[in-house]
Amino acid sequence: MSNKEFKDIPFDSPVQPHQLQLNTRIAFNCYPGISCFNACCKQADITLAPYDIIRLKNRLGMTSTEFLKKHTVPFEMDAHGMPGVKMRTTDDEPVCLFMDEEKGCTVYEDRPSACRYYPIALLSSRKADEYHDEQHYALVEEPHCMGHKETREISVADYRREQGVEEFDELNRDYYRLILKKKSTGPAVGKPSPTSFQFFFLVCYDTDRFKEFLNSSSFSNIYDVPQEEFERITNDDIERLKFGYRLLKQVLFGENSIPLKDGAYEKRMEERKEILEARRKLEAELAKQKEPFEDYIDD
Repeated sequence: MSNKEFKDIPFDSPVQPHQLQLNTRIAFNCYPGISCFNACCKQADITLAPYDIIRLKNRLGMTSTEFLKKHTVPFEMDAHGMPGVKMRTTDDEPVCLFMDEEKGCTVYEDRPSACRYYPIALLSSRKADEYHDEQHYALVEEPHCMGHKETREISVADYRREQGVEEFDELNRDYYRLILKKKSTGPAVGKPSPTSFQFFFLVCYDTDRFKEFLNSSSFSNIYDVPQEEFERITNDDIERLKFGYRLLKQVLFGENSIPLKDGAYEKRMEERKEILEARRKLEAELAKQKEPFEDYIDD
C-alpha cells in the first residue's frame, strides 16, 4: 500500500483514502455461498461506461437504444450537465435487475467494469498542464461485504486480470479522458453546448443510433472517411466506438484527426448562418404579432 492518500474523497465514503499500487496485496474473496452473496447487487449504484453498454446490449440481443430505454437511467455527471447513465434498479429498492437470488448475476460474463472491479475503486486523474491521465486504485469497504474477512490474498494486478477488467479499461479509457479533459479545460471549452452533450450521449452510449448518424448526409457531406474504414466502423461496435472517441475529440476540443471534405466547413458555417438568420426573423415576427395586444392594456 502506498503512503499517498486521496485528498478529495468525501468523509462518509466507503472508498478508503490510501492509494493502492498494482503490487499491493489485499485480502478478499467473493463466491456463491459466502454469507453476503448478492448483497452488493441489492444495493446497486452502477455507472455504465460505453464498452459496458456494448457488452450488455449484445448479451441481451438488443439495440443500444432498446437497452438504454429498458435498463438504464440518465444522470448528470457534473454541474454543467455532462450526461451519464446508470443501471436501472427495482423501484422500491436499488436491486439490480440482473440479479437472481440463487444464481447471482445473470449476465456475469458481460457484467459492467464497476462490478468487476469491486471492491477496488478505479480513480482517474489528469493535471491541467499535462495531456496524459493517471489511473489510481483504492479499496472500497462496505459493512455488508464479508469478502474482506476471507483469508485469500491477491495483488491488485492479479485481481484485475482475474476479473477481466483490462479489456474494459482499454476500451473505456478514451471515454474517461474526454471527461477529464472537459473538467480540466477552461470555461470556453469546459462548458459544451446542449447539442454537444446530445452528441456525446449518442456517440458514447447509443452506438446503434450513432451508426444511423454515420450513414446520414449530415456526416457524409462533411467528413472524408475512406470507404474501407467507413465499412469497418459501421459494421463493428468496437471500431465504431474508437472512431466515435476521435470524432468527439474533434467536435468538442478541435483535435483534427478526421479530414473534412473540401469546402465542407465553409458550407456548414454558411448553412448555420442561414439557420440563425431565419430564427432571428421568426423571433422578430412573433414579437411583432404581440405588439397590437399591448394597445388593450391600460396604463
